[in-house]
Amino acid sequence: MKPREHFGSRFAVIAAMAGSAVGLGNIWRFPYILGQYGGAAFVLVYIVASLLVALPIFFAESVIGRRSGTDTFGAMKKLAPGTPWKWAGLLTILSPLLILSYYSVVGGWSVQFLFKALSFNITGDVSESEVVGYFSRFISSTWQPILSHTLFMAMVAGIVLGGIKNGIERFSKVAMPVLLGLILFIVVYSLTLPGSMAGLRYLLKPDFSKLTADAYAAALGQAFFSLSLGVGTVLTYASYVKKEENLVVSGVGTAVSDLVFALVAAFAIMPAVFAAGFEPGSGPGLVFQTLPYIFHKMSQGMPIVSTLVSVAFFLSILAAALTSAISMLEVGVAYLVDQKGMGRRRATLLLSLGVWLLGLLCSLSFGPLSGVKVLGLSFFDLQDALCSNWLMPMGGLVFTLFVGWWMSRADVRDELTNGGTCNVRLFGLVYFLMRYLAPVGIVAVFLSNLFL
Repeated sequence: MKPREHFGSRFAVIAAMAGSAVGLGNIWRFPYILGQYGGAAFVLVYIVASLLVALPIFFAESVIGRRSGTDTFGAMKKLAPGTPWKWAGLLTILSPLLILSYYSVVGGWSVQFLFKALSFNITGDVSESEVVGYFSRFISSTWQPILSHTLFMAMVAGIVLGGIKNGIERFSKVAMPVLLGLILFIVVYSLTLPGSMAGLRYLLKPDFSKLTADAYAAALGQAFFSLSLGVGTVLTYASYVKKEENLVVSGVGTAVSDLVFALVAAFAIMPAVFAAGFEPGSGPGLVFQTLPYIFHKMSQGMPIVSTLVSVAFFLSILAAALTSAISMLEVGVAYLVDQKGMGRRRATLLLSLGVWLLGLLCSLSFGPLSGVKVLGLSFFDLQDALCSNWLMPMGGLVFTLFVGWWMSRADVRDELTNGGTCNVRLFGLVYFLMRYLAPVGIVAVFLSNLFL
């Protein structure tokens, strides 16, 4: 049997896991949610939720993954033999593949907009109305979104085909620093725009009157989903982590990286939004509708700079989408390789084809299939609601209950302290958060989905 691959260094572990966490949720979703719930006050709640609830769930997945050294289904079967826990592990194999089927559609949008930026169709000699209306026309068409979805999935499959060291690790180690550099470049540019200081004040001046029950629920949900918890990506990546690696340091490094990227993205987008006079809580279209308009307006005075910024922005969105997408596909690939003895190439191509086919329904749900509803939702919205509101929290609850209440405290301590050689003083706090606070936080997410 071929020896299991491992990440080559701590930086590789953090880069890969941060890549899994840092995705469209940071760049596409976080800024407009922040805009809806009052700016800086929401950021403070989000940081607390990330450190006290989301990070302990991350540790729980990491413990299971490295302890077992296998995929999510095999992990539960190995650590709890003869019990139904393995079926819970199977659930977290299906979840990321469902998520990837519609995530790849949005990833395809970033491919298309990057192409438009490179061809000067955002900042070039086009009308303002054409720029504003392009997103709606594009997603409601048939073949262009499918082509973009196909190109995105081909890139994801190509990276996963390379394996852990030559594929995922190599890409993540390059993509994450480049992504940070691109977003910092956009921050500098945004802060130079006339009127941008209003956006800066919006981010830095807390307005606690905006912190309603919806805001707390949104912060908790965003912290949970931003770290890609409950879908087996953290568990699968942790199974490739060497025994001598410090899981707590890697986990904190990943969580901090995720927080930094989300905040930097907010500082990149919000000053530009205020400079252009747009509503900061305008929804998902903030990125794919508002920002192209801003780039177009800026091109009238600085065409070359505006083109460079638009290319950098959509390249950063694509890089973020890819680093998360490869972790989702790897969950299923690891299962087929570990449990079914399938070769990585065959497993990757088979799952990529299945995800691509399911993604076609999601892509067409904005166009020819827009009138087809299931439970009143389009295919895209149905899969998003199913995964985000139910499958992900359910997976997170499974992992925390397994580590906090099924595994022995000694085994958990052994993993988090590397046999008592590190993190000994922190273990009690981490274990308490995993055992008690994290499950309560997940139940709060469920309740918010039901009643808010």
